[in-house]
Amino acid sequence: MPAESLRWSTLEALKNSPKGRLKYSPDWLEKGEDVLSGCSMPPSLPAISGLILTRLSPQSLLKPCSLGSPLRDRSPGISAGAPTSVSCPTSPKLSAASPLSPLARLLRPPANTEGEEEQEASNGEPELSPVASPTPPPAISLLSPQLTHMAGGIRICEEQHRAKAKAELRQRQELQEKLVAAVASREFEQLKRFEELMELKQRQEYQSMRDMMEKEAQESIGRQEKLKEEQRHRAKILNLRLREVEQQRLREAELERQRQAEGRERLRALNAVQEEVLQLNQLLEASTPNQASHVLDMTSYSTRANQLCSQVSEVVRTTAEGNFPSVEDMVVAERALQDMRLLIRAMQEEAARAQERRRREEEEEARRKQAELQAKQEEQKKSAERSAKEKIRKQGLQTKAEDSTLKWHQELQDFADKCTLSFEELNNTKDLQTKKLKMELQKAATIPVSQISSISGSKLKEIFDKIDKLLCGRPVQSGGKSVSASHHPSGLDFVSYKLAEKFVKQGEEEVASHHEAAFPIAVVAVGLWELHPKVGDLILAHLHRKCPYSVPHYPPMKDGTSIEEYQRILGYRVEDSGVEVQDSFLKRMSGMIRLYAAIIQLRWPHGNRQGESPHGLNHGWRWLAQMLNMEPLADVTATLLFDFLEVCGHALMKQYQGQFWKLIFLIKEDYFPRYLTGP
Repeated sequence: MPAESLRWSTLEALKNSPKGRLKYSPDWLEKGEDVLSGCSMPPSLPAISGLILTRLSPQSLLKPCSLGSPLRDRSPGISAGAPTSVSCPTSPKLSAASPLSPLARLLRPPANTEGEEEQEASNGEPELSPVASPTPPPAISLLSPQLTHMAGGIRICEEQHRAKAKAELRQRQELQEKLVAAVASREFEQLKRFEELMELKQRQEYQSMRDMMEKEAQESIGRQEKLKEEQRHRAKILNLRLREVEQQRLREAELERQRQAEGRERLRALNAVQEEVLQLNQLLEASTPNQASHVLDMTSYSTRANQLCSQVSEVVRTTAEGNFPSVEDMVVAERALQDMRLLIRAMQEEAARAQERRRREEEEEARRKQAELQAKQEEQKKSAERSAKEKIRKQGLQTKAEDSTLKWHQELQDFADKCTLSFEELNNTKDLQTKKLKMELQKAATIPVSQISSISGSKLKEIFDKIDKLLCGRPVQSGGKSVSASHHPSGLDFVSYKLAEKFVKQGEEEVASHHEAAFPIAVVAVGLWELHPKVGDLILAHLHRKCPYSVPHYPPMKDGTSIEEYQRILGYRVEDSGVEVQDSFLKRMSGMIRLYAAIIQLRWPHGNRQGESPHGLNHGWRWLAQMLNMEPLADVTATLLFDFLEVCGHALMKQYQGQFWKLIFLIKEDYFPRYLTGP
């Protein structure tokens, strides 16, 4: 029931009051304390009873009630069956006009302000107000004023506790807000620390990666340096080995050079010994006819001389195979030479002894024999001339070029010799500055010619202009320096001579190896020939000197001319090691004839083409006709005719047409059979 539950609530409130929590001791009487003094006082309701009364209906307040019985600590409230009597007699003391008792004042609703109502409403506490009634509440008779006072104190204490609770609640809320703010701040700081930690980790990772990359880079650099060091070490070792090999090669080359030099010296000495032995033998043979009365003695001398000559010739024959004579061979040759000298001396002494006896007879016999010999030689010479003329008349071919051609050839050679004499002072100077000028002029003249090959026309034009400026005496750049032929009185002659010599040498070497190079070299030569005729004459002079077949001319061997010198005249290269082989000789002659054949048919494309060529196709027709009018030479004639016709045959055919085909028919029908069968 509600009243029963309220009673128990009242009892619980009393139990929880300060007085209800008092401890009772049995020795209070001994101590003289009046423990039961409060029992004589009338009972009173606590302050919580006001709450109970407010929950009761208004009709229950009008009933008289009494409260009086001892309290039991049974339940947390005041039960309905407790022996407490509450009497509400109408007495003047509890009337409306009489002052309220403490309990009535407690039960009266407090005059709450609007702010307190809002605060109570915000705190969720129930609003305590008296029961609205048109009649004032009945007065409650209290059994004990102390209890009433105690209840009021309880009510005040509860109000204080409520205010304190509100303050504590506010403090707790503020504290909670502070805690929340602190937690938020702490979480924010922790978040910042976490972000800083993550950034630190990222930086550390980046730094570690960077350190690792730098370490790897350093290791890579170290490995590279190590490899470089190993490479340098290997290169150093290789250079040392190469240097040792080069030194060894140089030593071997020096030894070989010394051996070659000694061998050539011994070969030269051996040739000199052979020459002297042959001269002594010729002297012995020449003196033999004068010793007619001593035939037997001269025969013995001649036999011994022939034996010595054969002995020397045997030594020379062993060295002719490409080997140099040994020291033993030289000893044998020198011993043979000494024996020959002794033999000649002995013969001369014997001849001197006989000469005294037969001087006059020998003189008369010598004059007679000399006269007979001269007459015989005259007869032989006349007979040879008659035979040659008869042979030419019968065969129709010549053994030498025409007189006009030979005269032209000689004029060119005289002009070249005169040009050589003009710069002899420059060529043989001892002044360092003049020597330096000579070398620079020679380089300026020869280097551009060496650069001519099967290249574009613009490059040829540049080379031509440079050579033309040099021949005109204007300064040109050579080797980074400015040089001019006008710096020396004979500079132009020197440049012209060296330039012509270089053109012929290019034909001898470059054209011989690369046939297509004949045309660019020839076109530059023709262009210079048109502007500087002196250069053209020098080119022909050098060409005729190195290749006499370009005249054409077969030089005869003159009396007193050695074989080596005659071979040089024919165009062979003669060195210490011997005469040039035939294949190399024909290759050089072919290159020069090809250059000549290209010159006679070309014109400089950037010059004046209105005039005649300085050396045109008419000279080529003359050369071909004279070659066919002369006796063919083995290998040489066929090679030169083939090269000449291959280069300029088409140009001759276009120029002479039918006459050219007649000449080709003559070569096929008459000249080739004579070349194959011989005269």
